[in-house]
Amino acid sequence: MRVHYIQHVPFEGLGSMETWLKQHGHSMTCTKIWEAPAFPAAGDYDALIIMGGPMGVYDDHLYQWLPDEKNFIFDAIHAEKTIIGICLGAQLLACVLGATVYTNKHKEIGWFPINILPSLSAWLGTDLPKEMTVFHWHGDKFDIPYGGENHAFSQGCNHQLFTFGDKMIGLQFHLEATPGTVASMLQNDDSTVFMGEYVQDQQTILQDTAHFKSGVELIESVLSRLLG
Repeated sequence: MRVHYIQHVPFEGLGSMETWLKQHGHSMTCTKIWEAPAFPAAGDYDALIIMGGPMGVYDDHLYQWLPDEKNFIFDAIHAEKTIIGICLGAQLLACVLGATVYTNKHKEIGWFPINILPSLSAWLGTDLPKEMTVFHWHGDKFDIPYGGENHAFSQGCNHQLFTFGDKMIGLQFHLEATPGTVASMLQNDDSTVFMGEYVQDQQTILQDTAHFKSGVELIESVLSRLLG
């Protein structure tokens, strides 16, 4: 399958997903927003992955490319492409599907548990635990688009993962995270200086390496479900 992904900043790439995609024979192309915000024609890709970034969904006045990206996502939806949104990517997907995105009461930065509803196991076709600890890095949240379904929540944010039909999923958190990508995010984003109830310090984030494996396993289940 031909997979196109949108990367908004150099330090938020595909992470562990890149390894899975290569191992399973998928081809990859990329729009690197900071270099050249140009998007492919609908006939040039089969699936779209929208990565995260520090910008907000409604920052059109700051980023001239943002309206074009929203239009591209809109076209991808109507072309019935498979779409995976990660963090900002999930917020953009929700926004284009008609939901509101806004500042969450709490920032979530670091390793915190999410509660997984049985509906996600049904959607994925595999049994999942009721709770798992994942890597968060967001201050905004999405409402669930009309026709979509919420499958996970945390103490700090009641909407963590939604699906829309059989071919679209938005994840507020970073299952694709690797030790390298987490370290890179910490080096390039100073959000951890804004401490809060759900914000960990850099040392705590870097030392907590026990949860990478379960995150990789879940994102690989998502990829297998959507890309085969």
